[in-house]
Amino acid sequence: MRRALACAGVLVLFGGCGSTRESAPVASTTTHVKRAPTRPDPKTAGANELGLIPVIMFHRVTPKPESDYDLTPREFRGQLRDLYRFGYRPISAADLVTGRIDVPAGKSPVVLTFDDSSAEQFSLLPDGSVDPKTAVGMLLAFARAHPGFNPKATFFVIASLFGGGADGPRLLASLADLGFDFGDHTYDHASLGGLDETSVQKEIVLGARLIRNAVPDAKIETLALPYGVFPIPRTLALRGSWDGERYHYLGVFEVGSAPAPSPYSIDFDAVAIPRIRAAPWRGAEDLGSGYWLRYLDQHRERRFISDGDPKRISFPSVLAGAVAPAYGDRANPY
Repeated sequence: MRRALACAGVLVLFGGCGSTRESAPVASTTTHVKRAPTRPDPKTAGANELGLIPVIMFHRVTPKPESDYDLTPREFRGQLRDLYRFGYRPISAADLVTGRIDVPAGKSPVVLTFDDSSAEQFSLLPDGSVDPKTAVGMLLAFARAHPGFNPKATFFVIASLFGGGADGPRLLASLADLGFDFGDHTYDHASLGGLDETSVQKEIVLGARLIRNAVPDAKIETLALPYGVFPIPRTLALRGSWDGERYHYLGVFEVGSAPAPSPYSIDFDAVAIPRIRAAPWRGAEDLGSGYWLRYLDQHRERRFISDGDPKRISFPSVLAGAVAPAYGDRANPY
């Protein structure tokens, strides 16, 4: 290996300072051993990968909210600032249900979901750039200004496709090019509990086709229940078929009011994953995201905190009995 020594601002190769000639190369006798990277210490990180994970449910982001499900742009940016300040890093809904959680040591995962594919969530300007006034535009701008906060989110879309009409599929494809994840939300945003079994499966299959027609290689692994209503039987939310096409999802998301259990925990139920309604902190236990983010910051022992190594699952040894059997070989109690 060649070394360079600085002498009076001049680089001299293997010669003494002031040397007027270059010495012949000398073979190095030093043996360099490639060391494995040091893994973060779970205890130092305060790791608890059996803790709770917020799955936040967004709808429209608009200057004129029309319901408790809407946020103003100021409130939406405030949500992103709170997430960053409290140490959260986004993962997708698919990452959650498959256990592919990879965030830095000491940080916590959060799942950002957007329902109903409204125009306020995503649109393009005439030059093809993302409209900065949409939720996606604001999320991308926030990520650029906050290192480590990847703009990951899952869009549970329906036939409206961001209000794009005939241009809707192109908008969906553009969103895929930006690296976002998609989930089924049915075609017509139908309340599945009021439909017969055939109609339930038709709505879900058409919802998946809507995505794949625009993004043929889309991997759809999740479903969000319109209105939070389950079909009868519930298993139709996970698997079924219609018109010769089958679906088999790995996770079903509800309209709930609490953080989700870790996928590594025995409490995780893939058929009923709760979500939290996006809402600013209003100083009350309204069970919105503003409330829950503060609750989990005050009760960090209940929150999922990463050990920084996606190949192992670290947690205080007192929780050893709470590991789901499927993940037992990765368990790392301390």
